[in-house]
Amino acid sequence: MDTPPQNTGLPGPLTAWFETRGWRPRPHQLAVLERTRAGGSVLLTAPTGGGKTLAGFLPSLCDLIVDGDGDGGFPDGKLHTLYLSPLKALAVDVRRNLEEPITDMGLPIRVESRTGDTPQSRRQRQRRNPPHMLLTTPEQLALLLSYRDGGRYFSHLRYVVIDELHALAANKRGDLLALGLARLAAMAPTARQIGLSATVAEPDQMARFLGCAGPVSIVDGGPGPQPDISILAASTRVPWAGHMTLHAMADVYRAIGEQRTTLVFVNTRAQAEVVFNNLWRLNDDGLAIALHHGSLAVEQRRKVEAAMVKGSLRAVVCTSTLDLGIDWGAVDLVIQVGAPKGLSRLVQRIGRANHRLDEPSRALLVPSNRFEVLECQAAASAVMEGELDGEASRRGGLDVLAQHILGVACGGPFRAGELYEEVRRASPYEGLSRDTFDAVLDYVATGGYALRQYELYARLVRDSDGYHHVTGPRVARQYRLNVGTIVAEPMINVRLHRGRNLGQIEEWFIDQLVVGDTFAFAGEILRFEGMRETTAIVSRSPGREAKVPSYYGGKFPLSTYLAARVRDLLADPKAQGKLPGPVRDWLSMQRRRSVLPGPDGLLVETFPRGGKHYMVCYPFEGRLAHQTLGMLLTRRMERAGCRPFGFVASEYALAVWSLNQVRDVAPLFGEDMLGDDLEEWLAESNLMKRTFRNVALIAGLIDRRHPGQEKTGRQMTFSSDLIYDVLRKYEPGHILLRATQADAATGLLDIGRLSQMLARIQGRIDTRRLERVSPLAVPLMLEIGKEAVHGDSMEELLSEAAEDLIEDASGLGRLI
Repeated sequence: MDTPPQNTGLPGPLTAWFETRGWRPRPHQLAVLERTRAGGSVLLTAPTGGGKTLAGFLPSLCDLIVDGDGDGGFPDGKLHTLYLSPLKALAVDVRRNLEEPITDMGLPIRVESRTGDTPQSRRQRQRRNPPHMLLTTPEQLALLLSYRDGGRYFSHLRYVVIDELHALAANKRGDLLALGLARLAAMAPTARQIGLSATVAEPDQMARFLGCAGPVSIVDGGPGPQPDISILAASTRVPWAGHMTLHAMADVYRAIGEQRTTLVFVNTRAQAEVVFNNLWRLNDDGLAIALHHGSLAVEQRRKVEAAMVKGSLRAVVCTSTLDLGIDWGAVDLVIQVGAPKGLSRLVQRIGRANHRLDEPSRALLVPSNRFEVLECQAAASAVMEGELDGEASRRGGLDVLAQHILGVACGGPFRAGELYEEVRRASPYEGLSRDTFDAVLDYVATGGYALRQYELYARLVRDSDGYHHVTGPRVARQYRLNVGTIVAEPMINVRLHRGRNLGQIEEWFIDQLVVGDTFAFAGEILRFEGMRETTAIVSRSPGREAKVPSYYGGKFPLSTYLAARVRDLLADPKAQGKLPGPVRDWLSMQRRRSVLPGPDGLLVETFPRGGKHYMVCYPFEGRLAHQTLGMLLTRRMERAGCRPFGFVASEYALAVWSLNQVRDVAPLFGEDMLGDDLEEWLAESNLMKRTFRNVALIAGLIDRRHPGQEKTGRQMTFSSDLIYDVLRKYEPGHILLRATQADAATGLLDIGRLSQMLARIQGRIDTRRLERVSPLAVPLMLEIGKEAVHGDSMEELLSEAAEDLIEDASGLGRLI
């Protein structure tokens, strides 16, 4: 076995601990130690299993150990190291893994975790008597910074370790974290920041996230071994459409049975419930299969995590709640059910298998339909070539900035100019203008011009010395109850009749149920018995068929880079040779009937069917961008006299149907559609009101939680819609309306991506006028068919697509 070199610079107890395990500190771990000892901050990028977490804590452990003398002179009751994680489960897992070497070495180092699940009494004790190492989340950091003793609490801080930085940096949680890190840098200027990230496409951009604490050096942990990725060749047909992958469940169950431990990843909570229930029905061998997603009760999730650590489970069906960092070295195989939607996410999930640097991770991709076969093939090829999605840089959210400013005021008075300079040290806000900052500050203080007459929005006051203060303790109390940027739909607790709590389901879904309805949740079929205050009471049902809860959150858009890879695959006949036979036949049929989409232009097909005229285009830009495109196209078609009836969008294509035929296609896709057409639609769209509601919640304009109570979804929607209409009428330049428009461009409407697509296709639109539906259009037509195509009509649709190539019944059977 390898033994550690003599010149590692590690204290004796730590060197001995490595020796007892036959381990050798890896070069990138020692490089992190060396760089932090030199006084700088560090970004470590390494694949899963690359020892990132140990590297992040190595400087802290060395600092707290001096030749076996225990705490190295660091005072007890002072915080030495702050660890920040995007997941509560990850903080708990890291604490367990840290306690092992600390206990083995007999060190008096206290390690504790602090999350939203931590009892209030323990959180209060942690503030009075901090541990040496505190493992927590960005939201808990914001809370700790909002107390008046924050400066004292962090005064001895030496290290800040940010785990899974790549999962935080590109969203609003990252904005909140960046602002918190800038605040910490002001309170504890000598503390070094250590960012731990999966291998990313642009490490320099990631390193800027840590720049608030001074220069940052990048340590590259290497790529790791190439993963072993295969795509399931289902024993049954490959469906034309659909997203639940039920056709492959027997094959997935068989793959689970061939391994000791398997993680089965899905993309949504609804899909997790469906996959788990279908695997359980097939489980004649009595395999220990568990379910894990964010809506389950925390006790249930912790029970599953503990069982995985013990190695007592054969499989866990899970969502993104287990994407990151949990150290389960015994996992033999990762199964991705449904297309991954992004390369970085796929690499992260694949890395959960083996979790050891020197062994390849094994993954099985299970596409739900024919388009997903293309996506899985493109994704697997890109990962094997070492490609990753690049995250576009983004500006920090103004709603998050408003929340942060109020949190700073809760912690003590501040001067605007000093806080502005501090905020600009946070990388998402480095380009923030003083005028915009002042507008956000004015909103926090008064609500803005249209709302300043209401006392409710008077939260800050400026004294004669130029300091801003909160107007009273109520403001601080409400801030702490509502801190954070995760805006989930209003949830309802689900409890067994005379039994335990099972978790939470979105309020709107429960509103649709009547007593006696059954639904799938927590891996069981439940019967709705009624509401008791804010809790849905249920009983177990012996039935097998049930409604499946649908959730607004948790759906991933197809990444820009992966979309380009799919277009490239369609333009490369050689690459198509790796596809399953039915999918190759499908593409061959498309070439005979029409043409395959090119890598840079846009294929648009038109054809009549059932007394209507259909227009199908294939942008491959993701469902959000396609839905926005559909809304704008139907407005233009209405003006052109086409009399559109509706549209349906998938991740890959868009279909619009109308009474009259589209005569001139190209002008419909002009870049000017993002001008007046967009403005007129946004003025009428409920999506903008929904986006505003989320912004208003983050910015503190509307408080979801009050002492002892929580607003319902209807109450919040009513309040936000009313304020939205007032602001649009009386203060259209309000800072929160500006924040809403910025969110719409990259969020629910994905206007930025649509704009790039429209620019790319100008002069490259290939219009094909067909007599009947094309093979490539069939999956989208079946999406319409969920409401309009049934029985014989579906067979007719499939037969139309197959007619040119399939002459007999056996051929039709092979195709469908």
